[in-house]
Amino acid sequence: MPVAVVVGGQFGSEGKGKVAHEFARRHGSSIAVRVGGSNSGHTVIDSSGRTRRFRTLPTASILPGTISVIAAGSYIDPSVLLREVTETKLDPSRLLIDPNAVIITDEHKQAEQKSGLRETIGSTLSGTGAAVVSRLLRKGTAQFAGHDDRLKPFIQNTRQFLRDRLKRGERIIVEGTQGFGLSPLHSADYPNVTSRDTTAAGFLSEVGLGPLDVDEVVMVLRAFPIRVAGNSGPLPKEIDWETVRKESGYKNDITERTTVTDMVRRVARFDARVVRSAIEANSPNKIVLNHVDYVDSSCRKTHQLNSVTEQFVTHVEQQIGSSVDFVGFGPSGIVSRAGESPTLRNTAVQA
Repeated sequence: MPVAVVVGGQFGSEGKGKVAHEFARRHGSSIAVRVGGSNSGHTVIDSSGRTRRFRTLPTASILPGTISVIAAGSYIDPSVLLREVTETKLDPSRLLIDPNAVIITDEHKQAEQKSGLRETIGSTLSGTGAAVVSRLLRKGTAQFAGHDDRLKPFIQNTRQFLRDRLKRGERIIVEGTQGFGLSPLHSADYPNVTSRDTTAAGFLSEVGLGPLDVDEVVMVLRAFPIRVAGNSGPLPKEIDWETVRKESGYKNDITERTTVTDMVRRVARFDARVVRSAIEANSPNKIVLNHVDYVDSSCRKTHQLNSVTEQFVTHVEQQIGSSVDFVGFGPSGIVSRAGESPTLRNTAVQA
């Protein structure tokens, strides 16, 4: 059962892309699966130090030899995907797209732009939600990847492919999108949610894998959670980026902007309530806490906890009732809490 699923435990932008890339690299995962639509962007630093942002491909697509999979439950904006394919130089031997994935069309994007969703719930207006609706309406209006000539070289039944690779003992990582607090099924903030479930179980359903295939659920958290700009829903203990900058000791501006809309993210102090619910719904056996350098900026250089950040992480553990296994101090890398070198501990099946 060599499948790892990466999930977000707050409101998205927890650093899942970085974590998925790191776990794939260290586990030697041969296959990386991305779910969701183009309404969320994941960032990773490549081996040359370049920042790469992906809205469709898994971040592990930049690892040599890794096969990227876009599953049946995905929503694809072909212009976004093909641009990422060109940038990463992926050929059909390293990218598979399920024929049942749904295409986000210009009509979907236009419908969302006219809907007022950005003003009412802070939508990115990517067209993902409208594409989900077109699939669920079952009126024959949904367009599928298997019928899109632009994607024809990459089309393959990904469920069968993944099952065959699992039988060979190869390791797979599933890179979930957004965060538990945005789930339309489980969030307390409806209608300020996204258009798909954002739990590990939901991601597995979109991929076509079963719960018994999974040996690792990795939940990613932020020391200072964010929500997208605008009327995007409640954000307990909300503050501003200048407060974070001053308290952390950063000299430079650390204001974050969203990958998709380039708008300033809302930010808040850590709040355990949504995380405890996320833990109940996902049963993670690994927890990563990112952006600990926002507690003390000096940790970004050392990639080690000091007395201040150690106390912060311990307090987080007490609040959520679970151990934090790894911590992150910036855009690249995660470090084990066990005081080891930056490598995974307690790994299960190795590819």
